[in-house]
Amino acid sequence: MKIVLKAALATGLLASPATAAELTVLTAGDQNMVDYVNEYLAPLFEEQNPGNTVRVVGTGPGDAGSQKIVERSEAQGKANAETWDYDVAVVHEKFVGPLVKAGYLEQYRDRISTGKLVTRANADMALGTDVKGYVMPMFNSQTALAYNPALVSNPPKSYEELVNWAKENPGKFGYNGIKGGASGVSFVMGWIYAFGEGDANKLMNGPFEEAETKKWDGALASLKDFTTNAQLTPGNAGTLDMLSRGEIAIGPVWVDMFYSWQANGQLPPEFKLVLPEPGMPGQPMHYVIPSKATDVKLAEKFVELATSPKVQAEGIVERFSWYPGIDAQHVQAELEPASWNKLFTDVTPEDLAKNGKPFPIAPYNSAILEAYERSVSN
Repeated sequence: MKIVLKAALATGLLASPATAAELTVLTAGDQNMVDYVNEYLAPLFEEQNPGNTVRVVGTGPGDAGSQKIVERSEAQGKANAETWDYDVAVVHEKFVGPLVKAGYLEQYRDRISTGKLVTRANADMALGTDVKGYVMPMFNSQTALAYNPALVSNPPKSYEELVNWAKENPGKFGYNGIKGGASGVSFVMGWIYAFGEGDANKLMNGPFEEAETKKWDGALASLKDFTTNAQLTPGNAGTLDMLSRGEIAIGPVWVDMFYSWQANGQLPPEFKLVLPEPGMPGQPMHYVIPSKATDVKLAEKFVELATSPKVQAEGIVERFSWYPGIDAQHVQAELEPASWNKLFTDVTPEDLAKNGKPFPIAPYNSAILEAYERSVSN
């Protein structure tokens, strides 16, 4: 159901209808993404821009939600529509490249004040496509290794140290392979970055070369051996559940899920995270503005508010335990020390800058998953 939220001035007076505009925001992702805009961002924006309203449309969870936004853009582009029926969209990283290549997006980042607060490379390159200026990260999700300090007194700080630890502690590492959750996929990609004989930067940024796919045999053989001493978990939640019950001592998780489980009492508060070298992948969700938005300037104001330090602190970090889309140093002053310490004590902003990696570009990603099925699963 499409919902229009209207906010009045503190005095109760609305701005003149002649100056009013309706901003339509499409968002992929789970219902919490729609609720976030509906319940938090929209009222805040409307309060600061009286007379204007925000209409929020959820397009569905996962890749399918972003694919619907791409299809909607393609239909309007092919129809040569003078203005499009949305002004801002939130899409997964892998779908930004096709939108940029098709010429559908506004290159707006340098025109908003928060544009200069973005420092992570995934705001410039999206799985091999140059998207610099076309996107502002809403947030960054990240994977890391969660562990039980009672069972892991000196956590491995690199993939190499993890291999040695797992040999000394058979059956105490768990991950979900490549089925049922992306935390396991992230772990596998990080393994290839760490032990593949090719160029990890090429895997992340392209170009795709078939010869590169022949350089993973040794890494996959070692991963198969490693997996014989590991437990395969039934998914992202399964890894956390096995950790909470002591069935495993360490495993890859999504950071926001880890903190949500702790907040709900599903995971002991003393459990910790470590982001091993040379890194594990995460992914952002991006704000984009179509070049034929009804009101590009108003759309820019919306994204500027959404990526401001205060909103990133209150909306992204405190509400969801997501990592901010802008550089964390600009968010710290807006957070209570407890909120900052919860999110950035185990995995620091410096750790994220050094070891927070993107997933491989699509053809390498598919090739690694296929090679895993052949070499590790069988």
